[in-house]
Amino acid sequence: MSSYYAENLAGRRLQRCYEVASPRVRQYLEAEIQQVVSLVRPRDAVLELGCGYGRVALRLAETVGSVVGIDTAVESLALARELDRGHKCEFMQMDATDLAFGADRFDAVVCVQNGICAFGVDQAVLMSESLRVARPGGLVLFSTYSDRFWQDRLAWFDAQASAGLIGAVDRAQSRDGVIVLEDGFRAGRVTPEGFKALCSCLGREGRITEVDESSVFCELVK
Repeated sequence: MSSYYAENLAGRRLQRCYEVASPRVRQYLEAEIQQVVSLVRPRDAVLELGCGYGRVALRLAETVGSVVGIDTAVESLALARELDRGHKCEFMQMDATDLAFGADRFDAVVCVQNGICAFGVDQAVLMSESLRVARPGGLVLFSTYSDRFWQDRLAWFDAQASAGLIGAVDRAQSRDGVIVLEDGFRAGRVTPEGFKALCSCLGREGRITEVDESSVFCELVK
């Protein structure tokens, strides 16, 4: 599914998706950033997976030591570099399941706004690779949508479709936390139980929390 963002929804089009967000969705987006900020430390070296045009990475760079953002979409990365006028971050094209970094490189690895589902990759491999590049004692952080946010999530996709940014929501197929669009996009969410199962598969115990009745976060300490 990462090809969808590279080919259909990158750069300015992706940025526009956030501009059409309702006040409730904007609240959710801000709550996610604030949750990450509350967990990282001022001198941390942070890696963001699926950074897009730098929406989160540029905010994190205001509070931590350094930020590297990776994405598969060249157009989004180009916009991120353009918006990073202070050269606060480093943006690189890379597959999140095959990171070109040595082990124990980052103090925190962050993947928010349901990247764990939207990337369309093996979730256990994604989490394992994130743990590999985290330093001992480092934080690995994933977020997904809370089921409490389902109607707001649907409405946001409808708004994006109305703006001509994505295909219409297939109402017959969209259910049980999975949104399906008529242009081929499909993304679910990870339940708290699902996160626990993934952590168990990796021999880890994650801390699962709900934030703002919109996000479910999974925290792992290496």
